[in-house]
Amino acid sequence: MSKRKSDISRRQFLEGTGAVIAVATVGPALKGQLAAAPPAVAEGVEPGVPSTAIRLVVNGVEHRVEVEDRWSLAELLRDHLGLTGTKIGCDRGECGACTVLLDGKAVYSCSNLAVWADGREVQTVEGLLQGERLDPLQQAFVEHDGPQCGFCTSGQLMSAKGLLSHNPHPTQHEVQAAMTGNICRCSNYNHYVEAVLAAASAKSAPKSKRSSGRSAAPGKTSAKVLAVKNRRSTTVSSYTAGGSR
Repeated sequence: MSKRKSDISRRQFLEGTGAVIAVATVGPALKGQLAAAPPAVAEGVEPGVPSTAIRLVVNGVEHRVEVEDRWSLAELLRDHLGLTGTKIGCDRGECGACTVLLDGKAVYSCSNLAVWADGREVQTVEGLLQGERLDPLQQAFVEHDGPQCGFCTSGQLMSAKGLLSHNPHPTQHEVQAAMTGNICRCSNYNHYVEAVLAAASAKSAPKSKRSSGRSAAPGKTSAKVLAVKNRRSTTVSSYTAGGSR
């Protein structure tokens, strides 16, 4: 009886069977390993917590970050972007220490979720600095003794910045109204208001009086600052609107 052409040898049979068994054994195991591998997790995001990839511009710099859906904007800025100038006071939208500008509008960053800032622009107190120079508003705060303990100052600055961006020449009443949401536990409201009004006046003052190498402006400024300091004891009692927050 002759062999059929389709017959195979014992060696060929064993080699083919071994290959099939190897594929059947290794395939599911490899697939299981790939399925069990954890997905890539962004820095600071806990595994298993709902998160969202967002893009936002902070102080002119674009950031693409993965944020947990529960993070506040203040938490993102302080703990994950390193911008600790934004302070957390009450953490419930009452004191204003966490105030930042969101698309130019003053908001409490502790009461805004980070995911809400997707595609938007944020400015913090760090963004006020102009190279090595203070922003004119910051300089006015210094000259008028605005900061006392200093904890609320960054929020006060950002509320004032938001006001002056939309209203460059506010009245005293308008400044008081704009700063109402910022608590100063040192009760230094009158100096903050004076500083904002001074910054607005300096912004609108003409800048053509610099024909000589010397200028009398520094002396006048110093005299004005001294006069403001001397009025400290009398202005606190006369200023009431800014203190009722």
